[in-house]
Amino acid sequence: MFVNEKGQLQSGVDQGQVGMFMEEVLEKELFEHLNGQYLNLLENGDRLSFIDEIRTADGNLMTNESLLTAIRNDKGIIDFVVAVSRDITASVHERKRLIDSEQRYRSIIDHNMDAVFSLDRNGEILEANKASGSLLGFSEEDLIGCSIYDFVIEEEVFAIKNVLEHCLSGESIEKSACWLSNKRGHQLLVHLKSIPIIIDGEIPGIYLIVRDITEHSQNTETIKYLAFHDQLTGLWNRRALLDHLQDEIPSAMKIGKEMALLYLDLDRFKFFNDTLGHKTGDDLLRTIAERLTSLSSVNYRIYRQGGDEFIILLFNGSRDSAEKAAQEIMSKFSEPMYVHNQEYYITPSIGISIFPADGKDTETLIKSADSALFQVKEKGKAHYRFYQSDMNVAFPNFILMESHLRRAIEKEELLIYYQPQVNLATGKIESFEALLRWQNRKFGFVTPSQFIPLAEDTGLIIPIGEWVIENVCEQLSKWRSKGYQSVRVAINISPKQFQQHQLPDIINRLLKKYKLPPDSLEIEITEGAMQDTRTTLTMLNRLKEIGIIISVDDFGTGYSSLNYLKRFPLDILKIDQTFVKEIQQSYKDAAITKTIIHLAHSLGLEVVAEGVEEMEQVEFLLNANCQKAQGFYFSKPVSALEIEEKVLVNQ
Repeated sequence: MFVNEKGQLQSGVDQGQVGMFMEEVLEKELFEHLNGQYLNLLENGDRLSFIDEIRTADGNLMTNESLLTAIRNDKGIIDFVVAVSRDITASVHERKRLIDSEQRYRSIIDHNMDAVFSLDRNGEILEANKASGSLLGFSEEDLIGCSIYDFVIEEEVFAIKNVLEHCLSGESIEKSACWLSNKRGHQLLVHLKSIPIIIDGEIPGIYLIVRDITEHSQNTETIKYLAFHDQLTGLWNRRALLDHLQDEIPSAMKIGKEMALLYLDLDRFKFFNDTLGHKTGDDLLRTIAERLTSLSSVNYRIYRQGGDEFIILLFNGSRDSAEKAAQEIMSKFSEPMYVHNQEYYITPSIGISIFPADGKDTETLIKSADSALFQVKEKGKAHYRFYQSDMNVAFPNFILMESHLRRAIEKEELLIYYQPQVNLATGKIESFEALLRWQNRKFGFVTPSQFIPLAEDTGLIIPIGEWVIENVCEQLSKWRSKGYQSVRVAINISPKQFQQHQLPDIINRLLKKYKLPPDSLEIEITEGAMQDTRTTLTMLNRLKEIGIIISVDDFGTGYSSLNYLKRFPLDILKIDQTFVKEIQQSYKDAAITKTIIHLAHSLGLEVVAEGVEEMEQVEFLLNANCQKAQGFYFSKPVSALEIEEKVLVNQ
């Protein structure tokens, strides 16, 4: 036996053992293994390769690949055998690691409960696991070569292409809900997750993981339904009412929309329940719910508060529409209710509150309607009543208020007060806001929040608005005759008044009558008055042609404020007092206020902050470069005489 130096190191054979027989040198077990391989060579040919594991001299386990080659003499007889052995331990380990990795990968794909597709760049399916076939109703083999778009409903194709395109750019992306169609034509709601396949820096395809969420979605919808609906009647419940109001109030506030809340309680229902039993009482409640859902109002929702209480929420609900709805409800209850072929009569009591006049938040609005309902119950039941308990003047009803309001101009009960607008940089006052007040001879002082909505509903706002414009012009003329030439007064124009085609002509006529320069008059409009963009633009252009100053009141509360700045010829923005009030406590309000000021300056507009009540607010606005401010910190609204005596004389 001859062994080279490398072989000696691996086998442990030393130089002195060269020339000896293998059985004399090797351990018995190793010798028998190798001898068997040599005998196999002698019996079967000239070359033989095999792999085995041996324990090296230092005790490590090593994998060898050996090649035995027979060397024959001239007579064809094998004289000796050359054995070449090399260590393949590392490559064996690497091969095993790759096999393990492949098997792990295949386990993830093959046994995944979600459908997993391997797609090429065009969306063709290259591989699909068992779950894919179960999802779509095809065998895995049938899916190979199909396009993933074959299973996407038409409305979703664009969205899925967008997902795959993002993924092909190297970005993993999900789509939380998408509709696919299976072999039977059934639509499945699925969740998609796409993962780019990256090989040597290239992306030849995509893994698309698809999870069926149809049943989960149905269960979620069921749970949501149970959470927001009354189990007895199927109507929305109190939780739904609170959620809906929380969503609706901010948007209604922004666009100046009214809503009406009708709080309905069944009279003597406890008597019905106690006499007829709860089952009949429940059947009666279901009958009432069905009857309430057939109101003629276009945009409304009905809620069961619990027991025998219901709430009807009228979107876009003015006082007039709320009254019509209440009258319709009363008429529906005048007809008998039939339960188990028996005729019953029951009456409702209804309390009504109007947003925003009777409450600007959910709790106040419901509480106001409940207070009105309480008054109905106290005064005989079976009728309806609007909320009035917060009024300083307790008009017996709004019909009487309307009657007095119609004669307010004639009886000289309307007054105009003026609130100064202070130049924060100089401290000077050269502009004012005109504010309307009503001092009724019989009922006393009536606040604008009480009579302005009524004036809007009845159309009285038109003559009242014209009276305000003329009286302001007359007062400006008097001040100018006394030497106060630079004074400007802002007048609030209601949405209904702003829609008058002849408004610019009326203003122009009054300016000429009192010989006033057009820029001595400022017209304030709310964002709620500018919903019809085309009409608004025409009206504003006509006013600007005259030379009138245009300002937007309560800026920042409307949903399309930036669009107004872009399209309309405006001069002044008035920051709503809701932002000014919290600028020191709320970083958001502070940021919004600064942004409005900066934006206005960039567009060449003047800024006036409303509702300033504290020195700290003044300092904030001054530092933010706000030009003017008004509020109780400077002065409450006062009469024209006080303006002359305390303000103008000192300018």
